[in-house]
This record gives sequence, C-alpha cells and structure tokens, in this order.
Amino acid sequence: MRKIEQQMNRAISNKINWSSSNTFVTYNESTDCSSIFLHSHQIATYDHKNQAIKLSSCGWQTVTTKSRLNAILDEVKYGCKVFQKQFDWYLSTNNQTVDFWDGMILSHNLEIV
Repeated sequence: MRKIEQQMNRAISNKINWSSSNTFVTYNESTDCSSIFLHSHQIATYDHKNQAIKLSSCGWQTVTTKSRLNAILDEVKYGCKVFQKQFDWYLSTNNQTVDFWDGMILSHNLEIV
C-alpha cells in the first residue's frame, strides 16, 4: 500500500480532515461520514455509524482509482477487493464476486446494495 493511502486510511479511521497531492478526506461530524476524493471526484463515502461504504469510480476506471478503493476497502471492509478482468471491473467479497458499478454500497455485513 502506498504511503498516501496509509495516510488516507488513518484519516478515515481517526475521523479527521486530511489532504495530500490528488487525494483528500473530509469528515462530517453531523452525519458521522468520511468522504474520500481523488482528483476532486468523490470515490467513496464511509458511514462510520452503520459501517457501510459507498464506492464509485466516477467514470474513471484507472489503476489509481482502483488502488485507492482497494486501500479503503482494506481499512474498512477487510477481504473485499476491486479487480479488473479483461477491461471489466468486479468487486469480490468473502463469499461472492459481482460486477462493479458506481454507487454500489457494501453494508456492515458485506451485503451489496
């Protein structure tokens, strides 16, 4: 995991605002959610209270986007992973693999919504 991704994950875990280079995290105390941005595109939102995460490539299915999403998943949904096979993106959880789509939500028990 890249240093910037470790710092990003620390900000998510500690519920703080953080920024470095092309990535930043904002924490909203009233909603208890951390929003994660890459190049000003919101690629993830983590609901700390419900332990749910919303994922998005924002239409940019790049290596960097996938790397950031996987780093976030490693922090909040260990065992889940975004991967690419023949140009298509997928999300793998502990018990299933599904097509990745922008706006998908993983609940606290890894149920995909």
